[in-house]
Amino acid sequence: MLSLSSKKGLHRLIYSSYSRLSSSEPSQPSKVDSSDESIPYKPYSPFPKPQGKIDYVITRLDDLADWARKNSIYPLTFGLACCAVEMMHIAGPRYDMDRYGVVFRASPRQADLLIVSGTVTNKMAPALHRIYAQMTQPKWVISMGSCANGGGYYHYSYSVVRGCDRIIPVDIYVPGCPPSAEALMYSILQLQKKIKSEKHIQSWYRK
Repeated sequence: MLSLSSKKGLHRLIYSSYSRLSSSEPSQPSKVDSSDESIPYKPYSPFPKPQGKIDYVITRLDDLADWARKNSIYPLTFGLACCAVEMMHIAGPRYDMDRYGVVFRASPRQADLLIVSGTVTNKMAPALHRIYAQMTQPKWVISMGSCANGGGYYHYSYSVVRGCDRIIPVDIYVPGCPPSAEALMYSILQLQKKIKSEKHIQSWYRK
């Protein structure tokens, strides 16, 4: 415990420090020179330096398009094995992915997300590639489950493709056998973050 004299000395020290701070003039913030050329320019940076009004407009258009795309994801009803049961759960009332703008479509021409849920066999590989080619641009792919990721339990089978990424490009992998509906929901939320950071119009304009 502090004695009475030490408490008074501590209070006096705090009061004197506060008086010096309040009496001193506030320091002016240093101005940043926007025309500084020492910063290297990266044309494909997620935060590029705008070159004029056109760049600003294109950046705003990209943000608007990304906002619309991430809130209106249309996955295709493409179930191959037991993982499809967990995929069906996220469309039910318990998880209700409709509140995030995720609505399942029955036609690949109306879908922009392909959830490969289950084992991809050699006979199914051409159909998978054809369905992916029929989807609209931009499009994304989620590989759901161990069988879709790398063959899973049937990795050494003669009739199974050891990963759907040998046929089509994959954006997000969901591990599990089968993964839970919460894991698939999390992967869709991560896909929304990825879509939000994409710059399609800006990359096309800078080519």
